[in-house]
Amino acid sequence: MPASAASIHEHPAALRRNFARRALRHGIRAVAALAFTLSIVGGDAVAQTTAPAAPGVRDFGPNVLVFDPSMPTSQIQAAVDAVASRQLSNQFGTQRYALLFKPGTYGSVAAPLTFQVGYYTSVAGLGALPTDVTINGHIDVYNQCDASNSCVALNNFWRSLSNLTINVTGLAGCQGTADFWAVSQAAPMRRVNITGGNLTLMDYCTGPSFASGGFIADSQTGFIINGSQQQFFVRNSRIGGWSNAVWNQVFSGVVGAPAQAFPSPTYTTLAASPVTREAPFLYADAKGRYRVFVPAARRNTVGASWSSGPAAGESISIDDDFFVARPGDTARKLNDALDRGQNLLFTPGVYHLDRTLEVKHPETVVLGLGFATLVPDNGSVAMSIGDVKGVVLAGLLFDAGPLNSATLLRIGTQHGAGGHAGNGGGNDGGNPTSLHDVFFRIGGATPGKATTTLIVNSDGVLLDDIWAWRADHGNGVGWTANTANNGLIVNGDDVTAYGLFVEHYQQYEVVWNGNRGTVIFFQNEMPYDPPSQAAWTEAPGVDGWAALKVANSVTRFSAYGMGSYSFFNQGVDIFASNAFEVPATLPLASLHDLLTIFLDATHGRGGIRNVIDNTGGSSTVANPDTPVTVLNYP
Repeated sequence: MPASAASIHEHPAALRRNFARRALRHGIRAVAALAFTLSIVGGDAVAQTTAPAAPGVRDFGPNVLVFDPSMPTSQIQAAVDAVASRQLSNQFGTQRYALLFKPGTYGSVAAPLTFQVGYYTSVAGLGALPTDVTINGHIDVYNQCDASNSCVALNNFWRSLSNLTINVTGLAGCQGTADFWAVSQAAPMRRVNITGGNLTLMDYCTGPSFASGGFIADSQTGFIINGSQQQFFVRNSRIGGWSNAVWNQVFSGVVGAPAQAFPSPTYTTLAASPVTREAPFLYADAKGRYRVFVPAARRNTVGASWSSGPAAGESISIDDDFFVARPGDTARKLNDALDRGQNLLFTPGVYHLDRTLEVKHPETVVLGLGFATLVPDNGSVAMSIGDVKGVVLAGLLFDAGPLNSATLLRIGTQHGAGGHAGNGGGNDGGNPTSLHDVFFRIGGATPGKATTTLIVNSDGVLLDDIWAWRADHGNGVGWTANTANNGLIVNGDDVTAYGLFVEHYQQYEVVWNGNRGTVIFFQNEMPYDPPSQAAWTEAPGVDGWAALKVANSVTRFSAYGMGSYSFFNQGVDIFASNAFEVPATLPLASLHDLLTIFLDATHGRGGIRNVIDNTGGSSTVANPDTPVTVLNYP
């Protein structure tokens, strides 16, 4: 019998932390419970309070739609369809939405609930467990088709699905054969339980089609059809099987994963994940009060964290402990809340910042709904986390502003400060700072510049689904327009990254200076647009820049499943000497399952001469779409 929201619990240590945190607050209390109903206004679905809000009541604003199982399916269907009609083609728009489902059952076999998820839309259940919310129907992402009827999923970014059960039913024909999640980067699926059918990661109904990679964690599914997904990462889940590989397919702590087989097929499979923390999530308790659950960190884990009931962690009251931010709130107002020791919940929208958001208290939670987006307008750092332990960020998009920022997000101010991942045994992962589904964008939506998007100075940080993207299409895109040197610089020791996507930066895309770092799945595309070899050269005799550079001072570094691809589209030969560069002094077999690929011989020139440190062979216009691999290095 599934546990309900009433059964979620905290460990004593979490209770102590929660008491200490509340001591910092200034007595902010809600005086009434949140209640929502749905209406259709001018063709758009909006969430409205059932009565005028009393002073102090926290509501989530018009772009958070909260559904109740007592609502007619037709009413819910109209609301979610209204959001989808706006967001399916809204790749660089400013509207953001969260569709939230209270515990219960929605739709039926006779009257299913079926809908699509568009850009900047988060769909989530509000139960303590994914089994507390059941959708009888489909929640799908399909290909996008252009005027020539070319249909692909390569740009299906910035959407998410979490914390619910989909009982696949209700559609006839090809689209009824599975639940479709044909996505690419920044489209995570977490805490999802799929029953009654398969899950497909490609839209074969309008195929042949292409998709560019995704992320699944803490989920249970039936058979998964990978299809045309060029790369994909699955962590700590249970799956009913996996159909095939294209290029880089990585599994960590996944029951039912295919066996290690790299390079034929290109499966990289780790039996367990070394240290993890699952993403925080919003839920409603037994009295209907909103809370955020922050799972505890764990070590050496396999399968979904909730398979035997609620996992250990900390439950935090929205009413008591969070500042609920709305678009238009100033950076000063947000910093005042952080200074009081409050956590932040960003409701959907774009937040323009005239100064840095400063996270100074340990164990602060910063959670975004509906891909809440932070933009530094004046070249400041968008957010800085102090030298403190246990900060958790999730569900945020950082968009570079028109004036160059030195970085968009900085974790710790000095190497070695902040929290360690912990050295405890068993499932004790300590209390690391962690980032979950945190994404960065340079250009695309608007012109933007940043020298580096993410800098990690603290030790023991967990990075769990990161996409840092210097845009290759959209607005303000060009070699001298959306400038950015590095996607990620890691200075801290014992940093672990799962699902690291970094693309198109103009120098080293990732620089790793810390010791004992671990990367499990890395996906990279080198910049498409260097105008000449001279404009993109690391040093005399070294063409281009490596996708990932491990500093010569590093003595231990581990990596599993690393892919770097090239496509240079300026009509001239551009080469990178190496995709990866690491110290020759690393222990034997520190890096596993590396590959490079040249993407398009019709429109591209040049390529990558070596996989790693002058080893592994070339992927160039002479051998396009063919993985060139290195199994173990050194």
